[in-house]
Amino acid sequence: MSQFTEQEFFGGAIRGVVPQGWIDSSTLREVPDHQELWLSPTTLSNLIIEINQRVPAAEALSTFATLNHQPTATPGSGSAAPATAETIDQAAALYHLNDLCDEGDTMQVIVSPTRVDIQLASSAPSAVKAYRGVVSFTTPVRGAGAGRVPASAEGSAAGIMDSSVLGAHINGDSGGLPQVSKLTCHFLLVRLEAQETDFLVFFNVPHEEFDKNGDPRGLSLEEVVAEETIGALLGRLQICDWGLFV
Repeated sequence: MSQFTEQEFFGGAIRGVVPQGWIDSSTLREVPDHQELWLSPTTLSNLIIEINQRVPAAEALSTFATLNHQPTATPGSGSAAPATAETIDQAAALYHLNDLCDEGDTMQVIVSPTRVDIQLASSAPSAVKAYRGVVSFTTPVRGAGAGRVPASAEGSAAGIMDSSVLGAHINGDSGGLPQVSKLTCHFLLVRLEAQETDFLVFFNVPHEEFDKNGDPRGLSLEEVVAEETIGALLGRLQICDWGLFV
């Protein structure tokens, strides 16, 4: 089982946990005010905690058409769910994830956004809902400076490098074949209706380093760390200062 360290985010306005030994990237580079970025000391995995404006319903629902993905009314039923409050929230999660993609990138839903219980604080507003799930991204490897390269994904504790937001990096021995890189993202979306805010957590696991080393077990173990980190945050995430969202 993974070990975690209690951690303050956004100047103490939010409390939670990070995997033990992970590095605060703000000690290495500037990070946008709406983000926290934590880096694994041994792999290229990273944990992004982000505050975004709440996605409107119509804009969120448009993501289903973009991804050709429809939630079902009942698992296994095969029938499309109506546009309920819950399907809008599911669509909002996919909207934020799809927003990470550049041209040529593809996103596959591995585990659809699923409603989960979360206790943020005793003073938490009643209209707080949370969803977790898993997606995978496949992206062509781009040269230095290409693609969208925010501070949240342009390096790691294992070695700073140019990369896309999906964590792809350059393999010099291509053999003339098209290069792609795959990444798994375990995510958590907390919808704060009264604050008109979407609070997001992305645990990103790039596959390339494990694939190059022929280490499927290492990749599986890293996926477990990602899953357990999201689970730990569900039980230990606290918002201490709601003024953060004003």
